[in-house]
Amino acid sequence: MKRISFFIYGVISYSVGVFALLYLIAFLGDLVVPKTIDGTPQIPTWQAMLVNLSLVLLFGVQHSVMARPAFKKKWTQVISPVIERSTYVLFTFLALITLFYFWQPLGGEVWNVSSNHMLYYILYGMFFLGWVILFLATFLINHFDLFGLRQVYLNLIGKEYTSLVFKERGFYKSVRHPIYSGLLFGMWCTPHMTISHLFLAGLFTAYIFYAITLEEHDLIQEWGEKYQAYKSRTGGVFPRLFKKSKVMPKDA
Repeated sequence: MKRISFFIYGVISYSVGVFALLYLIAFLGDLVVPKTIDGTPQIPTWQAMLVNLSLVLLFGVQHSVMARPAFKKKWTQVISPVIERSTYVLFTFLALITLFYFWQPLGGEVWNVSSNHMLYYILYGMFFLGWVILFLATFLINHFDLFGLRQVYLNLIGKEYTSLVFKERGFYKSVRHPIYSGLLFGMWCTPHMTISHLFLAGLFTAYIFYAITLEEHDLIQEWGEKYQAYKSRTGGVFPRLFKKSKVMPKDA
C-alpha cells in the first residue's frame, strides 16, 4: 500500500507541475485563462510591487533551499527519499500557483507591437519557441526523473533507484542550463510588454542567474574537474560565441 500511495502522490505532484507550467505560459502570454499577468491595478503601486516581490521571493527561496544537498539530507530523514523529488516538484509549483493567484497588476506599458507588424508574430514565435526549448530540455536529461515520476514508479515495481548519467546531447552540448534559456525567452519575448510583465521578468531573470551560481557550486562539488571542463566549453544560458582554445605544449 505504501508503494501505491507513493506512486499516486507522485502522479498528483506531476499533474500539478504540468498544470502550473501550462498556466505559466498562458499567464505570461495573456492567453485565455481566468487571470493573467496584466489587468487593472487594484491596490496602490507600492503595495502591488511589495506583494509581487514577496511572491517571487517565496518561489525563489523554496526553489533554491529545497534543492540544496544539505537540505535534502535532513529532509529525507523526515520523508521517504522515494518521494523527495515529487515533494520538491509539488512545493515548487504550489509556490508558482500562489504567485498566479495573488499577483497584483501594476498598469502601464513599456512597448506594444501592433498585430499588423511582422515583429508581432516574430516575438510571439520566440515566446512559444522558448517553451518548446524548455520542455525539450527536460526530456534530454529525463523528464520523468526531473519531475519525480521515475522515482515513484521504480519504487512501485520494486526496483532500486539509480542516479542518471549525464550525457551531453542536444542543447546540452552548447548550453548548461537550456531549461532556464527557454524560460528567459518565455519571459522576455512578448509583443506587449507591460510594467507588470517587466517587473516579473526582471525579478525572475535576477533569480535565474543567482540560482545558476548555487546549482553550479553543487555540481562542481559533485563532479569536480569533469564539470569544470564542461563549464569551460559551454555557455550558461546562451551558447558561447567564442570557445576557449586549448593551450598547446610549448614544444608542440
